[in-house]
Amino acid sequence: MDILSIVLIVAGLILFETITSIDNAIINAEVLSTMQERARRWFLVYGLLFAVFVVRGLLPWLIVWAATPSLGPIGALTATFSSDPRVLIAIEQSAPILLMGGGTFLIFLFFHWLFLEEKNFGIRGERFIATKGVWFFAIVSIVLAALVWLALERDPLMAFGAVVGSTAFFIVHGFRRNAEEQEKKMLSGNMSDISKIFYLEVIDATFSIDGVLGAFAFTLAVPLILIGNGVGAFVVRELTIRNVDNIQKYRFLKNGAMYSIFCLGCIMILDSFGIGIPVWVSPILTFGVVGFFLFKSMREMKPPAAAV
Repeated sequence: MDILSIVLIVAGLILFETITSIDNAIINAEVLSTMQERARRWFLVYGLLFAVFVVRGLLPWLIVWAATPSLGPIGALTATFSSDPRVLIAIEQSAPILLMGGGTFLIFLFFHWLFLEEKNFGIRGERFIATKGVWFFAIVSIVLAALVWLALERDPLMAFGAVVGSTAFFIVHGFRRNAEEQEKKMLSGNMSDISKIFYLEVIDATFSIDGVLGAFAFTLAVPLILIGNGVGAFVVRELTIRNVDNIQKYRFLKNGAMYSIFCLGCIMILDSFGIGIPVWVSPILTFGVVGFFLFKSMREMKPPAAAV
């Protein structure tokens, strides 16, 4: 892997982690506004260390280790930089299962947003699809059935990976729904600052799963994922402190995040079936999609020209 590829991958990871965590930043800002200064500082300093090194560092490492247990803990960390042919073979054999599971999760996440979640309608067709929310479960069920059927012909473990990805989606979705309800109670009632900090850490962990799984569309190198997602987590904390109101003005950034998630999910699934995708495609695609919706948001912010 050359230096240019590494820089491109890390830059793409930082952008992807940042845009997929915008909702997280908004929730953090709302809850932090109800906390005392000392508790806010504690969360923003020590909470950042937990978010970077425990959640965004430990999780991808555990995923790679679980997918390729023969590598051991150290091998899982350094596998993609190893020149040992046995390590490369082990990664090659386990990657399709990991990519299939992550890709399924991301595609389910995109369809849930497209069909069921409130949104600013950024492109033609989104408003119509939002009125057909009842079709969400039918669509994802058909997608899962098709992926399992196609994967069974190649490797039964890939089919199992698709099932694990769909299961992970519904588990994470359940946690997020509960978190939304808890947030309403928290903002309207009395709760200790310590309880709020624990709540924010749990929320951060659930939101980080999108970024961690999406990161495997960029690379299987855990150190690069740690760097990219770690810097992205720091950016999210900075948005929480200073600029969350300004970020909310960009109406279609969430759209950019979700279409990026869909594209990365498709890339992961194509990769799992052995369709080679160059390493530069994921970061370039992410920058392109996000850039389009950023431009669209900025255009919406411009005041109308004065009549002559």
